Amino acid sequence: MNRRTASSPAEPRLVRYWNTRNAVALALFPLSLVYCALMRLRRMVYGWLPARRVPARAVIVVGNLTVGGTGKTPMVIWLCRLLAMHGYRPGVVSRGHGGRRDHARALLVTPESDPAHVGDEPVLIAARTGCPVVVDRRRPRGARLLVTELGCDVVVADDGLQHYALARDVEIVMIDGARRFGNGLCLPAGPLRESADRLGDADFVVATGRAAPGEFPMELVAPVAIKVADPSEAQPLKSFAGKAVHGVAGIGNPERFFTMLEAARIRVDRHAFPDHHPYRAGDIRFPDSLPVLMTEKDAVKCRAIADDRHWFVPVAAAPDEALAPAILSTLQAVSSLHSLR
Repeated sequence: MNRRTASSPAEPRLVRYWNTRNAVALALFPLSLVYCALMRLRRMVYGWLPARRVPARAVIVVGNLTVGGTGKTPMVIWLCRLLAMHGYRPGVVSRGHGGRRDHARALLVTPESDPAHVGDEPVLIAARTGCPVVVDRRRPRGARLLVTELGCDVVVADDGLQHYALARDVEIVMIDGARRFGNGLCLPAGPLRESADRLGDADFVVATGRAAPGEFPMELVAPVAIKVADPSEAQPLKSFAGKAVHGVAGIGNPERFFTMLEAARIRVDRHAFPDHHPYRAGDIRFPDSLPVLMTEKDAVKCRAIADDRHWFVPVAAAPDEALAPAILSTLQAVSSLHSLR
């Protein structure tokens, strides 16, 4: 089974051309040059202007260079837990992609927040970390709220690599180890938001799956499935082995989710949706009694329309064991530097 019931009206058609330098990519190459030049100019302008600094011990940016899923959200969750374990008080600021764009002020996100209003990833991060999470179109404003009103001493900027208005101390760039940078071209001819040489400025480069020299490898582990309608009910993912299921994924890289399920010997009828898709009941209710496995990010939007067939599969970041002490050491150095100012 390999049926797809939904697709983005534009993105998947382009994604198919982003892995090679084919005729479509070459036709879009002039636009790619313009886009890349504009991004370089934008970064230069922000380099001339004073970025807004918040009174935190450190601001850590987690982002990527490419369009699509690279494991940013699991990394943010892992990072917040790491920081909390070592005595820091982390908070997360996010743009709130997938939520409404009419926010005139910073909004505090809770596990009960409406994903249609604040975005699906912030709700997921709030639920998984217990840390303060704020969404704001103006990241410096949201970061300041975390520090001055919510008691955070480290700000984690989710998907903030290209948002230079907020001064940052540490950059963590995520890479899909399998897809890497596709054909190496910038949008719209390729998947790059910025040219790949931007990696040279990052403090840490983390690759999900295969890692190149100088990168930290990270695996995504998913040992259990949890019932969407009743999160107190869970079972090992391996209990679905050998069974047919509907797989639902509305994330940046749905193939990774489906491949993960198939690696657990689950027979998957694939249903890929655009990233941040606003689900309706008809999207996840199928005319049979097969179980439905979805991502955790999708589940936060499906709580009101799920029944006993629907399960989500939370993934956790498992980075190379050398990454944690390296981040903590860098953070200590940054904190010491700030204390001298």
